[in-house]
Amino acid sequence: MGNWQEAYRVLAAGLQERGVDLDRSKSLLKAQHIETPSWGYADSGTRFNVFRQPGAAISIEEKLDDAAQVHKFTGVTPTVAVHVAWDFKPGVDPQEVVKYAEGVGVRVGAINPTMFQEPFYLQGSITNPDPKVRKHVIDHMLHSVEIGKQTNSDLLSLWFADGTNYPGQGDFRRRKHWATECLQEVYAAMPAGMRMLVEYKFFEPGFYHTDIGDWGMAYCFCLDCGERAEVLVDLGHHPRAANIEHIVAFLLDLGKLGGFHFNDARYADDDLTTGSVNPYQVFLIYCELIKAGDLANNVAYMIDQSHGEKPKIEAMIQSVCMIQRLYAKALLVDWAALEQAQAAGDIVGGENALVEAFNIDVEPLLKQVREEMGLQPDPLQAYRESGYQQKIDQARGFRKGGGGLG
Repeated sequence: MGNWQEAYRVLAAGLQERGVDLDRSKSLLKAQHIETPSWGYADSGTRFNVFRQPGAAISIEEKLDDAAQVHKFTGVTPTVAVHVAWDFKPGVDPQEVVKYAEGVGVRVGAINPTMFQEPFYLQGSITNPDPKVRKHVIDHMLHSVEIGKQTNSDLLSLWFADGTNYPGQGDFRRRKHWATECLQEVYAAMPAGMRMLVEYKFFEPGFYHTDIGDWGMAYCFCLDCGERAEVLVDLGHHPRAANIEHIVAFLLDLGKLGGFHFNDARYADDDLTTGSVNPYQVFLIYCELIKAGDLANNVAYMIDQSHGEKPKIEAMIQSVCMIQRLYAKALLVDWAALEQAQAAGDIVGGENALVEAFNIDVEPLLKQVREEMGLQPDPLQAYRESGYQQKIDQARGFRKGGGGLG
């Protein structure tokens, strides 16, 4: 018996002694679904430079190939989010993309219109004072809805770089009205099974104001559209002191939490690998999701990261494994002890109920789950030993044109 298997036996005995339903926890971990982003496999970088990697993907087919590797070794990333302008360039047939994705073992996930990189977006997209620009953006979003229909995607994920840098540059209320009109027109064109996820960001690239600057604004825009419009929470789109788990709980209670963009940040929208700075925050977020039960059934879990320094596929595997790890820890919270401490006003006891679960080494549990799924216990090691990275480094080399800043 290997070291991790012996560790799992000890862990399982201890958890069962505490009354943890281990079979249920393993079942939930096996059913976990984390979506990876196509742009995470392409060259991107800082605002100042792009440090190209030899194996970086350019075409949507290469991105799907790379995403399929992450799914092959983790078993929980069956879908890939796409960016329309980067992945569905003229001549790309969405139905052919669907066939290719299925052929490599993944599916197309959330559809992300690209509404920030053209010169005419200087004054905004859906809040641009020029009605011709707003019409162009609406047409692009409607085109994205059609791509969603052809790829069997049920998520339209929207982020806007709209904002201003100086007082007097734009009128807050007029811009709000324009944004509402645009979103309502697109919402009305969505098929019945599609949801609209509205993302927010408190600053950048508009440093004076952004038009959808926090979760409350995103929520209001969603209310103006309808019940299938929901808020998307990007972990990097908040002031550093923001209590994101509180926002998550609030949106869950309102029935308006649509999904996540997982990443991590030290300062702002750094797009670092998930949990590399603040894993405890992600753990606390998962605690709120678990407590919410059925309210969290339709929440979409997506990674949004651009790896400018780390090897892209390895970094994605790191993030997936970290998300699995923190979800597993949250599943092991003693909820009865937590509620008892809260009811008794025992502040220390309540905090300890969370800290004790966070401190549990769940790696043996995750290795056992992967083995039961027919996977290698250590996804990153297995990927490194597969030779795939060396193969694409040699075949692709250094190139330009993968989307984003690439």
